[in-house]
Amino acid sequence: MKKILLSALLLTVTHSFSQTYFKFNAPTTLLGIPQVGIETSLAKKVTYQFDILGSHWNSLNGAPFKTIMGISEFRYHFNENYKGIYVGGHIGASKFELQKWNYINSNLYQKGYALFYGITIGYQIKINDKWMIDMFMGGGNQQGFYKGYYLGTNTRYEHVRNYNKSGEWLPYRGGIMFSYQL
Repeated sequence: MKKILLSALLLTVTHSFSQTYFKFNAPTTLLGIPQVGIETSLAKKVTYQFDILGSHWNSLNGAPFKTIMGISEFRYHFNENYKGIYVGGHIGASKFELQKWNYINSNLYQKGYALFYGITIGYQIKINDKWMIDMFMGGGNQQGFYKGYYLGTNTRYEHVRNYNKSGEWLPYRGGIMFSYQL
């Protein structure tokens, strides 16, 4: 009985890893904002991906640009897994210290966190047995909770007791991920 269970476990793990890709986003990495992820097959036309994006710039145009973002996504593939067009639904969260888009060219920046959900559309091309390219873009609704500060003095510029809140529909995902099958 032990041999049967061990064989079943070994077969499951081997099959799982043969359907799993380690990925990195080339354009964001070249910009100094690395994004890495892992995608694995769950069913005939369904995969799951988790990726993390991080930026640790102390100054971008005079303001900090630090963020860490994690996204959990289920994908439906119209043809077969890892080939052709897919659509995904995702949820995620981030922590940030940056100048929001509507504060650029001011002496104000924000620190906080955000929660978001949305959709991704993409196209995957297999290069060979081990390598694949995943081109994607996506966005959705983002709910931010932050405190505002003056650049240089790091003192608050608003009088909100806890956090400011903002919600926007934004494009916040995109790139070309080079993927290596594990």
